Amino acid sequence: MTLDFVKMEGIGNDFLMLDDMDGRIEKKGYGELAKRLCDRRFGVGGDGLIVAVPSTSCDIGFRIFNSDGSEPEMCGNGMRCFAAFVKMRGFLNATRFTVETKAGVIVPELVKEFDEGVVHVCVDMGEPVLSPNEIPVNLDGEAIVNHPVAACGREFQITCVSMGNPHAVIVVDRLTGEEPVTFGPKLETLEIFPEKTNVEFVEIVSDSEVKMHVWERGAGETLACGTGACATAVACHLLGHTGREVTIHLKGGDLKLFWRESDNHILKTGPARVVFTGSVAV
Repeated sequence: MTLDFVKMEGIGNDFLMLDDMDGRIEKKGYGELAKRLCDRRFGVGGDGLIVAVPSTSCDIGFRIFNSDGSEPEMCGNGMRCFAAFVKMRGFLNATRFTVETKAGVIVPELVKEFDEGVVHVCVDMGEPVLSPNEIPVNLDGEAIVNHPVAACGREFQITCVSMGNPHAVIVVDRLTGEEPVTFGPKLETLEIFPEKTNVEFVEIVSDSEVKMHVWERGAGETLACGTGACATAVACHLLGHTGREVTIHLKGGDLKLFWRESDNHILKTGPARVVFTGSVAV
């Protein structure tokens, strides 16, 4: 079988996009395909594989698989790439539509059409989840905010948020760039996280700007994480560091976040870019 794909990236978070609206690819096993195709030496290379599938409850369905073959609930940067992919392939005519994900219904909107291969997308990411049981994190309390945990011979203060997938946000005085690879693997797999967790390390720049480095569950260190940026915006506001609107500087670029007070939804705006298209035999 030969698969046509589009390689896309959202501020350095890169994905292979596949059309499986007819279900023929699923027989190959999405997880195994992700491991093979996302390999940066023996495959095309990418942080993950994203597949467009039919949906009975939304305009279209979204499946994502990490480079290790695992299936997370959602991906914010991946969703922007997915919205651009849906538009360029002509699956839907609308610039705003509903997407079925394992994390629930997500609503992206193309706010700026393709310009030199780049499209800007605003994604309504829904409401953040703070209840420990729903994140999940095995700690007591109504919310886990600035909670101490021990790992790697030191103490970290974590704030836990779910954006359909679990996140542990840690504010540091200054980022060195080594935090994700040094501490991420251990923090991801702490026993308090029954489904593991993504880990964000954050430096406060001002009340409207922060820097963030990320260790992604199932992918390792990446240049960006959209759901992690949402979790960071929530955590920084809860901790009193920022307002409800914040620009988050990631290694791959910037995202703009707005935690809307009227309905508790988080709006995330950023670019998605076509890198190249191709085909691969599987």
